[in-house]
Amino acid sequence: MTSAAEPAPPRPAATSPSSATATATAPTASYRLQLQPGFTLHDAAAAVPYLAALGVSHLHLSPLLEAAPGSTHGYDTVDHGRVSEQLGGEAALRALAAAAHRHGLRLLVDVVPNHMAVPVPERLNQPLWQVLRDGPDSPYARWFDIDWAAQPGPVDAPARGRVLLPLLGDRLGAVLDQLVVDGEVLRYHDHELPLRPGTSGLPLDELLARQWYRLAWWRLARTELNYRRFFTVNELIAVRVEEPEVFAATHATLLRLHADGIVDGFRIDHPDGLADPRGYLRRLAGATGGAYTVVEKILTGGERLPADWPVAGTTGYDALRRIDGVLTDHAGACRLAGAYAAFLTGSAPDGEPCADPHPAVAAARRGRADMTAPHGELAAEVDRLVRIALRIGAAEPAYADHAPWRLRAALRRLFTGYPAYRPYARPGEPVPPASAEQLRAALDGSADPTDRLVAALALGELGSGPQKDEFCERFAQTAAAVAAKGVEDTAFYRWNALPGLNEVGGEPGRPGLPPARFHDWCRYLERAWPHSMTVLSTHDTKRSADARARLAVLAEQPEAWAAEAAAWSTAAGPGPGAGPDGEGGHDPGHGPDPGARDGDWLLWHTLVAAWPIDPDRLVAALLKAAREAKLHTSWTTPDARFEQALTARARAVHTNPGLLPRIEGLVHALAPYARANTLAAALLHLTVPGVPDLYQGSEEPLYTLVDPDNRGVVDLGALAVRLTDAAAPRPGDLAREKLHLTRAALHLRRDRPLGPYRPLTAAGPAADHLLAFARGADVVTAVTRLPYGLERAGGWRGTVLELPDGGPWTDLLTLRTHPAGPVPVARLLADRPVALLTRRS
Repeated sequence: MTSAAEPAPPRPAATSPSSATATATAPTASYRLQLQPGFTLHDAAAAVPYLAALGVSHLHLSPLLEAAPGSTHGYDTVDHGRVSEQLGGEAALRALAAAAHRHGLRLLVDVVPNHMAVPVPERLNQPLWQVLRDGPDSPYARWFDIDWAAQPGPVDAPARGRVLLPLLGDRLGAVLDQLVVDGEVLRYHDHELPLRPGTSGLPLDELLARQWYRLAWWRLARTELNYRRFFTVNELIAVRVEEPEVFAATHATLLRLHADGIVDGFRIDHPDGLADPRGYLRRLAGATGGAYTVVEKILTGGERLPADWPVAGTTGYDALRRIDGVLTDHAGACRLAGAYAAFLTGSAPDGEPCADPHPAVAAARRGRADMTAPHGELAAEVDRLVRIALRIGAAEPAYADHAPWRLRAALRRLFTGYPAYRPYARPGEPVPPASAEQLRAALDGSADPTDRLVAALALGELGSGPQKDEFCERFAQTAAAVAAKGVEDTAFYRWNALPGLNEVGGEPGRPGLPPARFHDWCRYLERAWPHSMTVLSTHDTKRSADARARLAVLAEQPEAWAAEAAAWSTAAGPGPGAGPDGEGGHDPGHGPDPGARDGDWLLWHTLVAAWPIDPDRLVAALLKAAREAKLHTSWTTPDARFEQALTARARAVHTNPGLLPRIEGLVHALAPYARANTLAAALLHLTVPGVPDLYQGSEEPLYTLVDPDNRGVVDLGALAVRLTDAAAPRPGDLAREKLHLTRAALHLRRDRPLGPYRPLTAAGPAADHLLAFARGADVVTAVTRLPYGLERAGGWRGTVLELPDGGPWTDLLTLRTHPAGPVPVARLLADRPVALLTRRS
């Protein structure tokens, strides 16, 4: 397709994949845009002047390739060969690039290498359509991660296998009359499936028996599915991008756009789903000459990004955890965990709430175990590994006679105890020490022969071969799914003591981060991954940064908040599922029903985090939380009575005259401290090492909840108008403050490289409430932390910060000047709880 776009300037030469991290090619800051039918590439082009004026260097676009009709996120790709027509097509993308280039901006694109959609109608995914029609003989059969041997094949080729398609609303026998043969197509409501050539004239029973797919009730997916998915989403089938021809076909459009100067860098979605993340990234780096690339790699605990990946860093959830952590009161968060336990049970917990074994860690282990149980959501994936292990034993007597049930138990043990997302062992290579240590931790000293066999196969320690290599790869892929679904999408909805900490990559069992450790992490990031992305809000965060900033204040006043939450529950009356006695069948003589009380605790936190919030948004977030928790209801087995009661309770808040004033009053009382947290988090995000990635609309206060709430269309035109307002402060106008802070920091980053990171330490009675650091010789960041505790202790009380020598410092947020040397923090932060100081105009 020809383009009306102006030619892009020449690219800097790249001599090796590691050049992806070169300063010349790295953004100074990026701005994430969620493209969808309601916000297309045309809308993005219209926003370019505003985003350039805001100060970013790159636009960060959600997936561009053709997705399922109406997709609001783009992760359900159906055609890798074209830019989405729903978004405007390639012409609109080239026009966006031309507009961006005229304003000095470049484009980053989200890439989805792990999976494609199983769309409705299925013909939209032509490679999959041909596999369903022609089976393992299709030239596209190697595209998809299908275990053909797991399902008996057609009656005339039983050994060749077929694909299970769990899309029926009931058992096959109950819906036979809903299947319609229409020429060479089999129709089931909106589904269209290809018929194997020569079978269209057969009786229905025989026709079904001769297809390369088996139609099945959707409930069979968790135990019988024989294609790898994205996590547990049946509608997303995994792609074998490790095959060179698959990589070439699925990346051709994006690589052409990169070669044309339209796309400059890439965000890689879910690399842990790939068989060989490092191999994929090396191939991508080679194909792009080392383009700027970051990976959505979730780092837990002390885990670090593999040093041999040719990338600039992660997409920034590790930064989110540290920034939130340093602004969270550790001691108060631990007391809040105890108050939560007392709120649920009616009695004080035994022992220290933050002591090991921490209840959040226990919840994570239970979530992982649930995923891999015999009827768990990932049971089919575990069974696939069992089949591979049995084939290994059948071929090599040394590994024989491990019963299927015992192999399942061993796999479940290792997946439950695995302390990170996945190992990175590669067949034929030495085992990475971190992966070996993580497997040892998961074994937990077990001497059981089957446990040890499975661990050795997972690490590739028993030699190489097709079956052993496959086991090693699939164990890692499944471990990632277990971690994501068992922890972030299950446990993080079950243990709700501090919901603001239950984020992607979060560790609610370790609340708070001392400033010294925060500084250590910043220096590590600067040294190891200086151009890694940093984020605070994304399309996947369960609560936006400003919503979490409010909730962080509650950790500073745990007893008062617990008492307020209890009062709100009393004012609201009996909880979900309550019977005539108000306890939903729970014996009132044994205290409150923990399940109902937990629902209340999350309800009150959600109201505080997102207030003001309309009933529909509130109900949607709470229903999703309850279904993900899978304790009282779930996506696959919804409990209508429970969900109706939960919905009624949430909606009743807005008509309860006793509750509304209390909610509004509390949010108003929290506002000064939430303001301090909001501005502190924003300034840290924009000035610590790394490349800040701003989520759409987050340059002003944003109080969104879990998707789809956080993926709505943002009125960037209105933001552009407000950006032209004078920057003069207006008391109580947090939106103006945050927008001005964001613009000032972004322009500072864009106008000059920020220098080396150096912690600065305040002196005085409130020194722990100030977090400060220098970036080179001419930039200083200073932010307030734990503002509620600061006020209760009497304020700054003579605390001073020693500003580096060399001349007067100007606060870009207030334009006030301060001399070098000791400056009273009360004067430094007289107008705002944060300061961004520079010695240059």
